[in-house]
Amino acid sequence: MTMPKFLPLIFKQLLRHRTRSGLTLAGVATAMFLFCTVQALQRGVAETTQTTSRDTTLVVYRENRYCPFTSRLPEFYLQRIEKIPGVRSVLPMKIVVNNCRASLDVITYRGVPPERLAEAARQFRFLDGSFEEWKRRSDAALVGETLARRRGFRVGQAINVSGIVNYVAGIVQSDEAQDQNVAYVHLDFLQRASSRGGVGIVTQFNVKVDSPDRLESVARAIDAEFKRDPEPTQTRPEKAFVARAAADVVQIVGFVRWLGWGCLAAVLALVGNAIVLSVQDRIAEHAVFQTLGFRASLIARLIITEGLVIGLAGGAAGTLAAAAFLRWSPLSLSVDGVSVNVAMSFSVVALGLAISAGLGAGAGLVPAWQASRREIAACFRAV
Repeated sequence: MTMPKFLPLIFKQLLRHRTRSGLTLAGVATAMFLFCTVQALQRGVAETTQTTSRDTTLVVYRENRYCPFTSRLPEFYLQRIEKIPGVRSVLPMKIVVNNCRASLDVITYRGVPPERLAEAARQFRFLDGSFEEWKRRSDAALVGETLARRRGFRVGQAINVSGIVNYVAGIVQSDEAQDQNVAYVHLDFLQRASSRGGVGIVTQFNVKVDSPDRLESVARAIDAEFKRDPEPTQTRPEKAFVARAAADVVQIVGFVRWLGWGCLAAVLALVGNAIVLSVQDRIAEHAVFQTLGFRASLIARLIITEGLVIGLAGGAAGTLAAAAFLRWSPLSLSVDGVSVNVAMSFSVVALGLAISAGLGAGAGLVPAWQASRREIAACFRAV
């Protein structure tokens, strides 16, 4: 006989104690909700801060400056950077944020020249609006999908943030983490509209190099070029720059990892406790099963499967709830103009389901072993 034939029996056992089973499922679901949310946050930090072999972007910032409000570089540095060997393209950028501190709701403006955003815009997928509409209006903004969903921005809408009024010309998707939570506007417009900086002043330059192998050498060459200028630079790979700017956030996420492990321990304890109580209530029933010809190994498998069902059901509820929450309420940690996006992926969902099923089955091992070793007579005496 195969285990699927006994699933109705297992479900019947769970439904005999609806309150206990329901509370156990709710506890498992809550723990897995927290675990999957933490995993999504850790994944977002890794994608945003870990440099890969495919990265070709450098960020040129003012030396010894960390907040966009304090980094001011002359726009004419652009021509000198373009002449450095290995540089493929340069994008001058002025950054304005409504809050420079760590926050879950920051709006980041990136002012860029329209003619130079065309290359970067090739990686955008327009959900609504168009690049041509953005170029046509000097006050237009291209809004990242995450920011648009969080704030409810729509194409054609006028937005007013920190005294800067813009017209939403497009909602875009991008594989780049830093494009998902920003609004791209015209550089000259932002230079005039912002109270900091002014015409001819930018916050940073995003530099594309012709090969990932040349990131470090080109970064050193850029810093050497401006070493003796009144505004010296500090150049890093984009993800290394983000990791430094968001160092406090990264440390907090590292600490939160322990919360994830605590959630797994809670799942193991909840399911284990429920199964132990269930087995204690059914000692005489197991004796009857043995009398009817059920082998001890089959009884053990029934108990383990019961734990697996509880763990998988609760884990599925918690994991899917976390996925729905992050899908409809997008979270993004922002600090100093850089963002760490929190998004659920299929791998996190699969991990949550696998772990909850594994812990559920594991929680049933000891009760199953104990039940399988009881003699029929001892079971009846225990009643």
